Amino acid sequence: MEAALSPAIGGSLLRLTLDGADLLRRAPEGTDDPLAMASFPLVPYANRIADGHFAFGGQDYRLPLNFGDHPHSIHGFGWQAAWTAKATDGTSAHLIHEHEGDAGWPWPYRAEQQMAITPSDLSMSLFVENRGDRPMPVGLGFHPYFVADDATTLRFDARSLWLSTPDMLPEREAPADTLGDWSRPATVRGDSLIDNVYGGWGGVATVERGDGLRLTLTATGADWLHVYRPPDAGFFCLEPVSHMPDAINRGGMATLAPGAVARLSMTVAIDEIDQALPKSASIA
Repeated sequence: MEAALSPAIGGSLLRLTLDGADLLRRAPEGTDDPLAMASFPLVPYANRIADGHFAFGGQDYRLPLNFGDHPHSIHGFGWQAAWTAKATDGTSAHLIHEHEGDAGWPWPYRAEQQMAITPSDLSMSLFVENRGDRPMPVGLGFHPYFVADDATTLRFDARSLWLSTPDMLPEREAPADTLGDWSRPATVRGDSLIDNVYGGWGGVATVERGDGLRLTLTATGADWLHVYRPPDAGFFCLEPVSHMPDAINRGGMATLAPGAVARLSMTVAIDEIDQALPKSASIA
């Protein structure tokens, strides 16, 4: 098992491999685009905030539109910031990102990622501390891209699904099997776009690939799972997140008191393969 990191590009994961085989989509050599990474952190909010506008504590705020010509702000600040590697060794890493506060997000915070790899799993924890003197809204998540072949199946349990508007904001709640029944293993590749959030997620998702590899994603602090499946692609995303898109405008965003810390963690584990597990692991 090997994980490679790029603190300078959004505190992102460049690759996660088993005996050289990609478990997550590998970042192209030399890219500086966070959206091309194997995974990146979402902090201090996940997914979209409509029109980059929200009200909190009786005041209105406007965020920069940070996703090309998309009409909404997306994924927070951490994925587009340079993180600092505070401590690394062969099997662990500790990354830091600090925000001093600005007009769009006036609350200063300190975000940390702690990562550890073993021969059978990679664990990643994301923390954010409110370093200001007033409460701030907060949300966390991870954005891993899983490799998918034609035989790859996905399984997870959820209570419901939110259908989206054309510009990808939640519009109405629907049964969890509306876009496919993931409560049993189902082929994940398809010819339509899925870019939707599932509520009441059970905290576990299982991916089985045609090469005999089974991966298990588990998360804590994430009641929601956002699934991004572009049509006819060799990858898909399973994003454990603490809230639905645009939650800050819908009464579903947590509030963090001054000095308090919010946490979310994710583990990607090799649950079963057709051969014995390797005996070593490293972070580069």
